[in-house]
Amino acid sequence: MAKQNVAEQFVDTLVRAGVKRLYGVVGDSLNPVVDAIRRTPAIDWIQVRHEETAAFAAGAEAQITGSLAACAGSCGPGNLHLINGLYDAHRSMAPVLALASHIPSGEIGLGYFQETHPDQLFRECSHYSELISSPKQMPRLLHTAIQHAVGRGGVSVVSLPGDVADQPAPEKATGSALVTSRPAVRPGDAEIDELVRMIDAAQRVTLFCGSGTAGAHDEVMRFAETLKAPVGHALRGKEWIQYDNPFDVGMSGLLGYGAAYEATHECDLLILLGTDFPYNAFLPDDVRIVQIDVRPEHLGRRSRLDLAVWGDVRETLRCVTPRVRARTDRRFLDKMLKKHAEALEGVVKAYTRKVEKHVPIHPEYVASVLDELADDDAVFTVDTGMCNVWAARYLTPNGRRRIIGSFSHGSMANALPQAIGAQFTDRGRQVVSLSGDGGFSMLMGDFLTLVQYELPVKIVLFNNSSLGMVELEMLVAGLPSYGTTNHNPDFAAVARAAGAYGVRVEKPKQLAGALKDAFKHKGPALVDVVTDPNALSIPPKISKEMVTGFALSTGKIVLDGGVGRMLQMARSNLRNVPRP
Repeated sequence: MAKQNVAEQFVDTLVRAGVKRLYGVVGDSLNPVVDAIRRTPAIDWIQVRHEETAAFAAGAEAQITGSLAACAGSCGPGNLHLINGLYDAHRSMAPVLALASHIPSGEIGLGYFQETHPDQLFRECSHYSELISSPKQMPRLLHTAIQHAVGRGGVSVVSLPGDVADQPAPEKATGSALVTSRPAVRPGDAEIDELVRMIDAAQRVTLFCGSGTAGAHDEVMRFAETLKAPVGHALRGKEWIQYDNPFDVGMSGLLGYGAAYEATHECDLLILLGTDFPYNAFLPDDVRIVQIDVRPEHLGRRSRLDLAVWGDVRETLRCVTPRVRARTDRRFLDKMLKKHAEALEGVVKAYTRKVEKHVPIHPEYVASVLDELADDDAVFTVDTGMCNVWAARYLTPNGRRRIIGSFSHGSMANALPQAIGAQFTDRGRQVVSLSGDGGFSMLMGDFLTLVQYELPVKIVLFNNSSLGMVELEMLVAGLPSYGTTNHNPDFAAVARAAGAYGVRVEKPKQLAGALKDAFKHKGPALVDVVTDPNALSIPPKISKEMVTGFALSTGKIVLDGGVGRMLQMARSNLRNVPRP
């Protein structure tokens, strides 16, 4: 039997760690690894057109599956292109292993062609970034990198010179068992005791939820019912906590709606559940605050805390809920539910007013129709910018749908690459990319990746020929919009020229049919919807910091437009409010 080289051993370790595919662009220093993949049936090489796409795709795959995903870039410029997608994966706590191949080991430090120092470059966007300098080092170093990515939730980077990858592997390489999932973390008894005491002493409790409530929906609902507490959420908490929630008071933040802001400011105890919500100007400074998070470094970095609890949300609530005093007084909850419904009643009018006849098409109408027609288990990937607004307001979670975006890193051009990674996990599941024309055109080359692999991703393109969120920022800052206009092609024609399904929609009455036809198409499809660039309405009292710094100091709705089926959900919750 032929002796393994380092590249083959590297690939075998990835397979043992559960990696199904490696996204990247081939290049000289990567050739030994790519060739090893070619000869290994258990793993696939996914050829993308830009390494940034590779990192975004791996991050999305990891978020969908909860398992380790991987990407790669060749030496120098190749692996440098990974960095933006890796930042996003790391800030999203997605377990990703990145291979940054390197120049010949004997040339490192001598200014060689394409030389960079990837082991240093990626340290800020990873838990672990190290250079493999000899074959003997590789097995343990790769093992350690995988443990960091999976165990801590985030990115690990391994730098591997091409000549080292081609050398014979050590005969007695370690085959240690690998961590493939993270354990539950229970707080200490002292913290649980103090949390119970604080809850029992409070009169008005509000829960504010983030992505750390994933898998804890039932526990949060039981906790809210026990305390008669309103439940608000951040954008990343929307998919996990908004559905089947009779305590829902909406979302806080610049894109927020409803009564979440009021509920967090009018309580006397605010409990932050699994959220690293970054906009501290939305949070109160005159109420008691408890934060529960599995990542101890998150505790207290956004607001002053009266109690920091290190633990999983689900495990913590399972310990706490049976011990706290059950409430019967619903007055605070009912007050917030009514405020929530009233707030939604006010903004929904902008959406209902002649929207089905408005040309150019209202983008909120597009999002609403999309929400109605998409599958109940669809995966939505959402571009940063105005698409975030429409996703926050119109996509209705149900416990089966997923909504993925660059919600922490805030990168443009994320939706198409993330859709690639999401679709590879399950070709039979509907994946819909909500793309802005700016974001789509930035990495448009990887539309060809959809065609090459016949991935049935559906791209709904919100085409307002502008960088809408940037225009909003300029407007609020008192500046004329400049450099924000895009001169776009007929994107549907571009899609057809690439070998995909493409249709352009310019009138509202064409929209539903176009979406239905695209969803029925078995391959990749693009629906180019010409939307109104003037769909925003700014309230009269808005500060520069509200948008440019995402720091809101008032609970008012800052972007006009409806909120889809959320009003119906709020009305349904109000029906549960006892009448005197």
